[in-house]
Amino acid sequence: MKATAEKLENNEVLLDVEVDASQLDQAMEQAYRKLVKTVNVPGFRKGKVPRMVFENFVGKAALYNEAVEIVVPEAYMQAVQETKVEPVAQPKVELVQVEEGKPVKFKATIKVKPEVTLGQYAGLQVSKPVLEVADQDVENELKKLQDRHAQLVNLEEGSVEQGDIAIIDFVGRKDDVEFEGGKGDDYSLEIGSGTFVPGFEDQLVGAKIGGSTEITVTFPEEYPNEDLKGQEVVFSVTVKSVKRKEISALDDEFAKDVSEFDTIEELKADILNKLKEEAEQKAKHQVNNEAVKKAVENAEVDIPEEMVDLRLLEMMDNMENRLQAQGLDMEKYLKYTNSTVDDLKNSLRDDAARGVKTTLVLETIAKDEDIVVGDEDLDQEIARMAGHYQQEPEVLRKILEGQNQLDFIRESLMQQKTIEFIAEKAELVEGTNQEDTKQADGE
Repeated sequence: MKATAEKLENNEVLLDVEVDASQLDQAMEQAYRKLVKTVNVPGFRKGKVPRMVFENFVGKAALYNEAVEIVVPEAYMQAVQETKVEPVAQPKVELVQVEEGKPVKFKATIKVKPEVTLGQYAGLQVSKPVLEVADQDVENELKKLQDRHAQLVNLEEGSVEQGDIAIIDFVGRKDDVEFEGGKGDDYSLEIGSGTFVPGFEDQLVGAKIGGSTEITVTFPEEYPNEDLKGQEVVFSVTVKSVKRKEISALDDEFAKDVSEFDTIEELKADILNKLKEEAEQKAKHQVNNEAVKKAVENAEVDIPEEMVDLRLLEMMDNMENRLQAQGLDMEKYLKYTNSTVDDLKNSLRDDAARGVKTTLVLETIAKDEDIVVGDEDLDQEIARMAGHYQQEPEVLRKILEGQNQLDFIRESLMQQKTIEFIAEKAELVEGTNQEDTKQADGE
């Protein structure tokens, strides 16, 4: 087989491929053996028709068409490997010559991965994060621990307070008419959780156990239900019972109950250390994001729309998987947000394009700087993942191999190594504790 590649405009390459006539002969025989099993020829059992008779009956064109379907895809893949082009979309194939005893010739026009013109990516000025851990942060974590380990006590009398869990029946009416979705029985509502329409929970504070009350609220203007957005409604609410959290005192006994420490001071010290570690990781992540963002902005690349479309599909699939994990599906989400699939794609397209550019820039920097991922790096990552999933590394490796995930893990490690390289080469300057809101795609 012979193959040449010619660069065209707009990230396209023209492959000119010639396949030996002997390969066409072999493919014709394969085509005959396949088709002869599917065609009834009078006077012959299916599958037992001599080739010459079969050709006369169905015509050679049928065999040629089938043979081309065998020859061209294999030759195309071989040509891609030999010419080292990187397709990003399906090729447009044009047959040039398909004749008995002659080489098969075809041309394939393909969109390829674009070349990146790098700008400055080393020595970038990046804001030095200021992320401090205050005593109040430790107190907040202790408060969360108290809430998490609080005991719920059923109250027989009294009234609703902030933080209580109220068991309620409710009916909502607009203009004295009940509306769909505005009714519930034995609903467990944590006061202060922000679960209901703004104002509902605040107005429930002070309501007597066993008593009824009316609550007037206005639905937000951005509420997805067209009939209710911006509308004032009245809920009739009966408080059937109340559960109140019984908070433990912050003492040594509490520390023993909720941790491996014997004193509250040891627990506080451990929380402080963990918060500092989190702050360091957060600061590192912030530096990485800003450094990569600047490196990407400094680079120039003409991104094919096909690559953006592919990234967009990946983002949509990931989003659908997250929705399914929350018990939703895309159809319900679109209905709830009053949008369409096209609306969602349009809202994600800029992020998809930015993600593609980031990936291309990181790949180019890695190549220029000879950043590689060795077997040891891969082994360490699999061991880390195995620990997370409580699995033996050898077992996890076999699973990942079976799922063809090892190359994906290598690419992810390569990107992370490249990001760290850019961040390490960056010049940190005094900044603020204001975070970069845009996370670098492709990490």
